[in-house]
Amino acid sequence: MVVDNVNDVTEQTWKDEVFPEWGTWLNEEIDRTKVAQGKFAMWWLVNMGIWIKSDQQTSVAIDLWCGTGKTTHDKPDMSPRHQWSRLTGGRKIQPNLRAQPMVINPFAIHHLDAYLVTHFHHDHIDMNVAAAILQNVEEPIPFIGPKDVVDQWLDWGVPADRCQVVKPGDIVKIKDVEIDVTDSFDRSVLITDPDEKNLPDDSQVPDMDERAVNYVIKTSAGNIYDAADSHYSAYFAKHGQDFDIDVAVVAYGENPIGVQDKMTSVDVLRAAEALQTNVVIPLHWDVWSNMLGDPTEVEQVWKLRKERFDYKFHPFSWLPGGHFIYPDDKNKLEYYHERGFEDRYTHDINLPYKSFL
Repeated sequence: MVVDNVNDVTEQTWKDEVFPEWGTWLNEEIDRTKVAQGKFAMWWLVNMGIWIKSDQQTSVAIDLWCGTGKTTHDKPDMSPRHQWSRLTGGRKIQPNLRAQPMVINPFAIHHLDAYLVTHFHHDHIDMNVAAAILQNVEEPIPFIGPKDVVDQWLDWGVPADRCQVVKPGDIVKIKDVEIDVTDSFDRSVLITDPDEKNLPDDSQVPDMDERAVNYVIKTSAGNIYDAADSHYSAYFAKHGQDFDIDVAVVAYGENPIGVQDKMTSVDVLRAAEALQTNVVIPLHWDVWSNMLGDPTEVEQVWKLRKERFDYKFHPFSWLPGGHFIYPDDKNKLEYYHERGFEDRYTHDINLPYKSFL
């Protein structure tokens, strides 16, 4: 409904008009993109959310999250069981405001072949997204994730026959795309309480394979390694030997004092070198106001080190909502959104005189 009088404007009409901020722009772009033979396309959906489309037009969404962070100062302190309380000994809530607009409308997703989640942290798994897929994607596509992710979906009412529990070593085929499940190195998830009644004792080290996984998405045009929220691990080198990786996405950001949650710029480069990838893309730096990173720092450190260590890869600085086509964009260092005005001077200009310009 179009509101054209101030007397009819309400908080709800305002929200309906401006949210999600990108409307269905990105949904339409993804749907209308025909990926050419020998290529794959990716879109960044904010945070660690990515959409991958193969040259057979198979679509896989990973860690699509359409939620928010803190929205009011009037929140209780963190409980002693909260992961940040356990890690820092602090109780004050973290000021993690969402710093990026909503670039995709989950309720406008109609064509998707698989929905993957890496772990159960609230900025990676989303009840709204689950509901939107169940309601609007006509095919009964699979919901794929480790045990604790599937437990969360089941608690939310996702039908059990739609859920597929995976662990490292598993291989899932989605049409022409193969998904290899690998180890996660997300130490933060080990101190996070999952959505279950019987919580482990504080001294117990949970089974990582039930809580988090990484994915290798294999297409005919190349392979994507999704490290999710993994910290740097020496075992990345084993994954680099086991898989032929073309593009790796990793979680990067600025860690507050006393917190080790995201990879640093040096960690990003070490991970890329160990994974033997062609391109490394730091993500996750964009979304939390208290952990905002600068991906150009990764590029600058890469320039300092690339000759010394004979790097065979390069970093790529993305923007939320942006696309990446492989191999077309494999040598790019930075993404910038379309600037428009390609149709300039296709019609006569309408100015009093040319020198007006």
